[in-house]
Amino acid sequence: MSAFSLPRHVAIIMDGNGRWAKNRFMPRAEGHRQGVLALNRVVEHAAEVGIERLTVFAFSSENWRRPGAEVKMLMELFAQSLSRWVKPLNEAGVRLRVIGDLTAFSDKLREAIEFCEKETSHGTRMELNIAANYGGQWDICQAAQKAQVAGETVTPETMKKYLTTADVDLLIRTGGECRISNFLLWQSAYAEIYFDSALWPDYSAKELDAALSWYETRERRFGRTSEQLTSKAS
Repeated sequence: MSAFSLPRHVAIIMDGNGRWAKNRFMPRAEGHRQGVLALNRVVEHAAEVGIERLTVFAFSSENWRRPGAEVKMLMELFAQSLSRWVKPLNEAGVRLRVIGDLTAFSDKLREAIEFCEKETSHGTRMELNIAANYGGQWDICQAAQKAQVAGETVTPETMKKYLTTADVDLLIRTGGECRISNFLLWQSAYAEIYFDSALWPDYSAKELDAALSWYETRERRFGRTSEQLTSKAS
């Protein structure tokens, strides 16, 4: 794939951990642990092929509705993963950011987030955004509030300054569901959306390459006609 056709910002809704575990008569916790391993594979491959920014949906603002034991396990798994990611992310030149409303997390988890962000802040090869306690509607609201506090008129241009991350080129959802579930609503306005039936723990470089190859076939018009794009290219 040429650099010209490679999406700069890929976003992934990592879906299917629970179903993966259920299909194997395992506890849901094992599905989430395998999901972390899949994320490790995808981050490594995305950096290798030249993706500039990767944003993954780890925990939505609606996921607090899940059983308390599962939520507790997810928070513990998140904290453990953060501590383990620092060295490999630094070696790969990947900068980590956690986006979302972090006020709902424990002090210990917020400290782990802050430490990992600080330790990887020098990475320039790729930016990895972990969306945790995140919702697209929340993101839009907080951006509008920040613009108003700054005394700026709320316009598309000023909103982009305060949103948690940049516009998305390719949005992938795994697990066979066909919805975006309140993820990066503003940023995905012109995203190409790719739905994959693979359950997230099974996801690998092969599946990501298939999505990138599909993206390469898309014509990104942004309101223009095909003839205008052809004329501009020539």
